[in-house]
Amino acid sequence: MVGPRERMVASTALLIRERGAHATAIADVLQHSGAPRGSAYHYFPDGRTQLLCEAVDYAGEYVAAMMAEPARSLDVLDTLVEKYREQLLLSDYRAGCPIVAVTVEAGDPDNQNRTAPLIERAAAVFTRWTDLIAQRFVADGITASRAEELAMLVTTAIEGAILVSRASRDVKPLDLVHRQLHALVQAETAEGEFSDDQ
Repeated sequence: MVGPRERMVASTALLIRERGAHATAIADVLQHSGAPRGSAYHYFPDGRTQLLCEAVDYAGEYVAAMMAEPARSLDVLDTLVEKYREQLLLSDYRAGCPIVAVTVEAGDPDNQNRTAPLIERAAAVFTRWTDLIAQRFVADGITASRAEELAMLVTTAIEGAILVSRASRDVKPLDLVHRQLHALVQAETAEGEFSDDQ
């Protein structure tokens, strides 16, 4: 059974992906999660920064687990894009990647003590995702050095496409990036045909 602490972490990640970190207040997290008042500082004695850091870790783990399910690297790519595409449409383009949201907002030079841990956590998540994708490419026969390059391209292209899709309120940028990445990975791994509906 999921307790109030876990609900608060998950709610924070969900709220960050739509509102950003700055606009996600403890009161919003309590309301969204249904956690009792006063529980925030009981479960997160280091305050809001601790909660945000744990939400970043949670989101990172959630996507990493999603990457672990498919058998082939092409399937990992397709699954990631499909989930983000669905998220964009269901949220009316409000929901993006919480890791990007935290990263973009964590550049306040007047609050280095508060923002530095968030940037470190976000960097660790991006590194983990990229490493997981690279490992899948290597398993599909791509050399380690090329896999590392392709994995970074996949990660950054998808994240950028999500941002542009949110701004334009259209999934076309994400769909275009998906087609191009799919064709590239297909060529690199010599796997099946790419269909127009992907």
